[in-house]
Amino acid sequence: MSKIEVKNIFKIFGPHSAKWLPAARDGISKEDLLAKSGHTLGLRDISLSIEEGSIYVIMGLSGSGKSTLIRHFNRLIEPSAGQILVDGVDVVSLGKRELEVFRQKTMSMVFQRFGLFPHRTVLDNAAYGLTVQGVPKAEREKRALHWLDQVGLNGFEKQYPHQLSGGMQQRVGLARALATDAEILLMDEAFSALDPLIRREMQDNLLQLQAKLNKTIVFITHDLDEALRLGNRIAILKDGELVQEGTPEDILLNPANDYVQAFLQDVNRTKVLNAAHAVNPPRLTLTMRSRPTHALDRMQALSFEYAPVLDGKRLAGVLTATDAQRAVEAGARDVSAYVEDLASVPATAGLDEVLARLVHSDQPVAVTGDDDEFIGMLSRKKVVDLVTPTLQEGTDGVEPSTASTQAVSSTDDSAVGKKESETTA
Repeated sequence: MSKIEVKNIFKIFGPHSAKWLPAARDGISKEDLLAKSGHTLGLRDISLSIEEGSIYVIMGLSGSGKSTLIRHFNRLIEPSAGQILVDGVDVVSLGKRELEVFRQKTMSMVFQRFGLFPHRTVLDNAAYGLTVQGVPKAEREKRALHWLDQVGLNGFEKQYPHQLSGGMQQRVGLARALATDAEILLMDEAFSALDPLIRREMQDNLLQLQAKLNKTIVFITHDLDEALRLGNRIAILKDGELVQEGTPEDILLNPANDYVQAFLQDVNRTKVLNAAHAVNPPRLTLTMRSRPTHALDRMQALSFEYAPVLDGKRLAGVLTATDAQRAVEAGARDVSAYVEDLASVPATAGLDEVLARLVHSDQPVAVTGDDDEFIGMLSRKKVVDLVTPTLQEGTDGVEPSTASTQAVSSTDDSAVGKKESETTA
């Protein structure tokens, strides 16, 4: 369900924006618009759908329009044309008093430079939004203390901003935004001013809070690593235009153009992609109650050396063709006594973890979902194909024919029970 719908937003900065809106609609370049009119194109025909309870990242280089766009959501910037719908209500149509209430109760904002009042204590800063709402002092201090504790600042409530580190100041800003119990958080380059280690810590903190709160978060950044780590979906802007939108995996695996590819060149794919991206759906599965003759016939028909065995939807293990033959010879009623353990990894396991496992074993590996539900067999070839760009970056142009990739790709279980060399032409 969409929480926010952005529909055909245009923004032209200048005194006669309405006059130049048709030119912007017709595709005049940002440079030509400035040269002909002295006006600046901020955004051109931006449309987005942001799901409730998601972290939606908007990113781009400086001047791409990302901060301009987020400020349209609470109308800190007025659009030249278009709609911003929140729960179906057009924010652009709100009157002055309605807009004040909307800003106080529906959206909270966390700024890059913290935006704290230097003369107020940490507690008063965290409670500021509640003060504006007219919440009684005892109640607002209680709620502010709760959120300061949630962001790891218990005991610092009497300090002043200058007595805190940058990371701690940003935590105060986050607590202030959360204290109002707003449904939507707007975070404009919220972690950009922080040192790398503190930034990572704040990202962890945000993800932990989101797992509990399920807010709708719109997060602005110019850092693709941050976007890939935080975002359920990512929108990439360039010169005020949307150039690509999708899941982190969509963007990483299918960059729309050279501009997006430039962002991706230093990304460690093994930290973003997971086992689910390197799985092949099964062509053959058996059950614990499969008859040995039936199991053996099916494996022989496909020239498979083994097949995964399920108990309901859950992975029970693996049956080899050799063991199926033994079961037939023994006159067994089913294969249950001949099923062996099969190594597995969860679908959410990162490719760094998967790669480390495959390097040390040539045995088949299954991929499982929730409650050990069987998804398919891990394809060693797919793992190598997916991580090859990362390996190439680390070898200064040398082909990644390292011992590790050879070990990973030497035996492949992508077709379920059949080596990759036997299943591809």
